[in-house]
Amino acid sequence: MSRTVLITGASSGIGRASVRVFQEAGFNVVATMRRPDAETEINQLANVLVTRLDVEDKASIEAAIMAGIDRFGGIDVLVNNAGYGLYGIFESIPEEKLRHQFQVNLFGVMDTVRAILPHFRKRGSGTIINVSSGAGHFTLPMISAYCSSKFALEGFTEALSYELLAIGIDVKLIIPHGGVGETAFQQRAADDFANDGTPADYLPFLQKSVETFARLGTALTMTSTDVANVIHEASIDGTQRLRYFVGDMSNGWLKARTELNEEDYITHMREKFL
Repeated sequence: MSRTVLITGASSGIGRASVRVFQEAGFNVVATMRRPDAETEINQLANVLVTRLDVEDKASIEAAIMAGIDRFGGIDVLVNNAGYGLYGIFESIPEEKLRHQFQVNLFGVMDTVRAILPHFRKRGSGTIINVSSGAGHFTLPMISAYCSSKFALEGFTEALSYELLAIGIDVKLIIPHGGVGETAFQQRAADDFANDGTPADYLPFLQKSVETFARLGTALTMTSTDVANVIHEASIDGTQRLRYFVGDMSNGWLKARTELNEEDYITHMREKFL
């Protein structure tokens, strides 16, 4: 029998690419999104159920899981992909936006995991794949909210993996680093850029940081499909591996974080932005 995967945030980017990769590999796919009525393409694919799931709405999470079970007889893999990045100088970001960052990137994942665990425990198996970020291992200015939410997601997922491995459920982290082109992530982050009311003291730093990020943006070569392929591989490789890094390990922030000592690393990062 075909295995079934439930994917959150399937309307664009990595989530959408994952729907296609899993479907082409023979999986049944529960493709979830906040506004399924607007979908006109992936809902035409064989063995794909498009349904509503908003990670901030617990009732919609439970309903999407039940819809997937009813349609395909069970769920084998959960891919927690939904998320976004909040840009801005910390002092200028309103508290409600900070809370929303954590609600989507961390608590929404927790709620989705909590909702599916009874089903996985009943079956005695299951795989949970959380999509993290290099920003859960290194930090960058102007995305302090995003970095902290991903650091928290990394800690939660690692700790959870010990608990669930004991009852036959695998937990994995997919960690894109270096930036993913052609996703809606950067656009949404730009739309949310919280620079309104930024104190003038920050403006020289803000300008230099924006220029640095702009240069990085022109060098993006990794695609959503590249990440989706790793997510699929993690779901079928039969290992208990926790972390899967996706990106060029030969340079960039992650290389600096892992290879430099603490003093040299901090000096390296400050030189990039100060």
